[in-house]
Amino acid sequence: MINDPLFLVAAFASLGVLVILAIGLGGFAKGGEFNRKHANRLMRYRIMAQAVAVVLIVTFAYLRSRG
Repeated sequence: MINDPLFLVAAFASLGVLVILAIGLGGFAKGGEFNRKHANRLMRYRIMAQAVAVVLIVTFAYLRSRG
């Protein structure tokens, strides 16, 4: 399973979501100019990355269930 390329792509996509979320939360916690300038953009990027990650995970699960 770990050697499956689709699993690795889905894992990296999930990691990307986590990184974007962490940057957004860090900016929100710190506040200031960075948060005002980039908060909405980071939220949009996170939602897009999360959608891609969910599609990859569902595709992986579907393909693995078929054998």
